[in-house]
Amino acid sequence: MLTQRLRPEDAPAYRDLMLEAYTAHPDAFTSSPSERQILPLAWWEDRLSTDTHANECVFGAFVASQLVGVAGLSFQTREKLCHKCTVFGMYVRPSHRGHQLGDGLLGTVLKAARQRRGVSLAQLTVTQGNRAAVALYERHGFVTYGVEPQAVTTPSGKVTKLHMWLPLRD
Repeated sequence: MLTQRLRPEDAPAYRDLMLEAYTAHPDAFTSSPSERQILPLAWWEDRLSTDTHANECVFGAFVASQLVGVAGLSFQTREKLCHKCTVFGMYVRPSHRGHQLGDGLLGTVLKAARQRRGVSLAQLTVTQGNRAAVALYERHGFVTYGVEPQAVTTPSGKVTKLHMWLPLRD
């Protein structure tokens, strides 16, 4: 497995993988396939900017040159919040789960977060009941600090989200 930051030229594969994720796991994401599939390819390319000061960066896990997993990192820009970043859009294709790709991907994302000047904590949300995802995040040191009932409306109803955080510095 190769894990690396995605570039604008990876946008078509990234878009396809995320649309797959939104469709297969509507309870796990706050975006829906219908709202994301209408976005132009330029939107996806912008999200993959390689500018060192970009507010977002996305990492991909590749197996045999095929993108099979992704996770993003969003950095706060406001003065009083710029010590925080958010992990978003974590997804590994079902065919590649159980091989520690998620661990490797999350490790890469957290390494990038730690390298960003001034960033001292990471946060994320995860759907309550998603035991595999919660276990992954807990293995990396994330701790639940809150529960948001009815956080997201999905085709199957409203789902609750757990809010988790991880200090990045001692």
